Amino acid sequence: MKLKLIFSSLVLCSVLWSCTNPTKQKSMNIDRYAFDLQAHRGGAAILPENSLEAFQKAIDFRVTTLELDVVISKDSLVVVSHEAYMRPGMCKTPAGELIQDKEEFNLFKMNYSEIKSFDCGSLGNPKFPDQNKLTTYKPLLSEVIQLTTENFRKKGKRVSLNIEIKSSPETDDIYHPKPEEFVRLVTSTIRNASIPLSKITIQSFDQRILREMAKKHPRIKTAFLVEEGNLHDNITDLQIIPSVYSPYYKLLDSVQVKQAHDMGLKVIPWTVNQLSDMQNLLEMGVDGLITDYPNIAKPLHKK
Repeated sequence: MKLKLIFSSLVLCSVLWSCTNPTKQKSMNIDRYAFDLQAHRGGAAILPENSLEAFQKAIDFRVTTLELDVVISKDSLVVVSHEAYMRPGMCKTPAGELIQDKEEFNLFKMNYSEIKSFDCGSLGNPKFPDQNKLTTYKPLLSEVIQLTTENFRKKGKRVSLNIEIKSSPETDDIYHPKPEEFVRLVTSTIRNASIPLSKITIQSFDQRILREMAKKHPRIKTAFLVEEGNLHDNITDLQIIPSVYSPYYKLLDSVQVKQAHDMGLKVIPWTVNQLSDMQNLLEMGVDGLITDYPNIAKPLHKK
């Protein structure tokens, strides 16, 4: 009798724990979706953004796409970096000095050998206090492609790349080349590497970049990044139809998602970092999510 009573108590405690423990409850009830899970800058909340270490960690999380940014060095190499300068508060000089002014180190005026000597990881990112800090550098796009190729050879699965070209008319020939040359350098790097074009998307806020891509490289997918306005006005203004419509996630509703799909567009919003927002957007029918937290999004991802 005592044994039965003890066993019943243990069962009851187990049931009560699973009902009251929020982590357990979420894992039991969470829905899974088929979507393109994109690690924003490699998963900037986890490891220093746009670093080889972050990209490798994202691949280990089994994301489908690495999202990254590129700029151009003085010696015309394609460098993976969100800013076209050494960002104060996040990068240190080779001598270990803190950078005070973004104008001090313009990457477009620096050869890559000099760029690589800066540490852009050990200071971390104040936006992500739990980020794992480490000493690292700004890699070349060719290095990132090589990393994906090595992982493909080991694991038999190729991760895609969503490459943002950072440019604007106001900063032509100051922080970057004009669109025609910028596109030429990026696409040349891609074509010289061993990666299928089907695994590449070029994204940009700069409409000139997307028009140049459509004109010169129609086989490569494009994504139109937007931070304001609605689908109809933005696509009308662009004057071409990209492969992907990629708005700031708060701009979206289910109506716009359907309209985009009716136009033959995939919808992949940025940058979605809260689980509830991820779930709401996936319920709307978006085709992918760009997130700094691929670890949070992963439980939603149908393998």
